[in-house]
Amino acid sequence: MRIYSSLQIGDYHQNNCEDHLFIGKYGKNNIVCAVMDGCTTALESQFASLLVGKILKKICLEKGYKEFVEKNNAPLSPEQNLKLVLQDLLNELKIIKNQLMIDEKELLTTLIILLFDEKQQKGIVLAIGDGFVNINGKVTEFEQDNKPDYLGFHLSEDFQTFYSSQKQKIEFNSLEDISIATDGIFTFEKLLAAKSKEKFDVIQFLTIDKTNSEKDNMFSFKLKKLENEFGLKPTDDFSIIRIIQ
Repeated sequence: MRIYSSLQIGDYHQNNCEDHLFIGKYGKNNIVCAVMDGCTTALESQFASLLVGKILKKICLEKGYKEFVEKNNAPLSPEQNLKLVLQDLLNELKIIKNQLMIDEKELLTTLIILLFDEKQQKGIVLAIGDGFVNINGKVTEFEQDNKPDYLGFHLSEDFQTFYSSQKQKIEFNSLEDISIATDGIFTFEKLLAAKSKEKFDVIQFLTIDKTNSEKDNMFSFKLKKLENEFGLKPTDDFSIIRIIQ
């Protein structure tokens, strides 16, 4: 299994990249991947997505310590583990919000999070807000009419009620080739002179085509080809994670 990722500031953004991504191990058997997209019209929108990534890192580290101390725990399903991760994430966000007296508008970020159990060979993806998911060739686009849901809207809600209301969940029983990406993947435009005049499917190239998959920096090669040969660059910030078995 190989995991590839890329994070790139959009051409229309000048100061900060509002996207972020995270890849980590949640205990012995689970992989957690997430992409976040801060709200452009919010306050310091890069802060929320970066903060979520840092909290996910903390959660995964703590899970490793707990698993080492607490032996012989009953195995949980991918959704049960994802639910625990999300609950911890929201609790940590509440604590930080109160400690730093942060406004809700400073915590607006979308979240697409994937949890895969390597032992059970099962996984789940949850999208809070908009974005893109490709699971073994089946594409799902989460579009919310430019008014995406954000994590920061739900910090005062009861967690069980909040989780039960989440409908953008996809479970899968095998991992062959999976991608998650923020909505920046839809914003590639011809901004430079192109060497080639052929039409090019950016999404297929990034999430299905396996050219350079033998290299850890596969996306670097792909993004350079899009820019240098076809003049294509993302106008919005763009983060993507792809796992190939």
